[in-house]
Amino acid sequence: MAKALVLLQLTLLLAAACFTVSGNEPEGVAFSAQSPSPFHHSPIYPPSESPKYPNSHPPYPDPHRQKIQPPSQPPVYPPTQSPVQYPPSYPLPKRSLLAVQGVVFCKPCNYSGVDTLMGATPLVDASVKLECNNTKRPLVQEAKTDKNGYFYMMAPNSITTFGSHKCKVFLSSSPMATCNKPTDLHYGMQGAILMPQKLPQPPAQAPELSPLSARDDPAVLSPYELFTVGPFAFEPQTICPH
Repeated sequence: MAKALVLLQLTLLLAAACFTVSGNEPEGVAFSAQSPSPFHHSPIYPPSESPKYPNSHPPYPDPHRQKIQPPSQPPVYPPTQSPVQYPPSYPLPKRSLLAVQGVVFCKPCNYSGVDTLMGATPLVDASVKLECNNTKRPLVQEAKTDKNGYFYMMAPNSITTFGSHKCKVFLSSSPMATCNKPTDLHYGMQGAILMPQKLPQPPAQAPELSPLSARDDPAVLSPYELFTVGPFAFEPQTICPH
């Protein structure tokens, strides 16, 4: 019984204290404010922002997230026509008349059978002939040497430089009985091919014919192109006596 009385007194004291603290508030409200809730909850605080620190390095772009640009096509231009390249044009060779010159010698007997002109002397009135086969009928023209063994002949007008490759010069005859055997020196027997020789240009106005020979007169040589053959040689028929 004593314990029950003590508990009753403590209950009354607690109830009086509650009414004293709450004042004029309704009983139910004060009690509910001071009485513990049937469920215990932890206090709820507003979310706090995390501290922001400046970046020590600039952010690097992620290569996997970069946009891949499609390859740009170069501009296409319509094809331009290149200028037509023509082969270079060369002037056509000039067609000229044909003149031939050369020298004929007589070899000494001690050099018979040897292709040399050692000890040879010019042969006067030796005959040479020009043969051209560039026409339907072969053309043959002869000339004789002067005191220096020199001969000069101008071919007919039907023979020009365009057909000079079909012309050859041969030894024909010698006036000396002791030196009348033709040799093949420089193709005197087989026929020598004409070799062109350049001449000085004639003056703008050709002078009148001078007392010079035809081979030295520029007025005569101007329409001709000069070719050279030889030198040729005859030799004795017999060997020198010992």
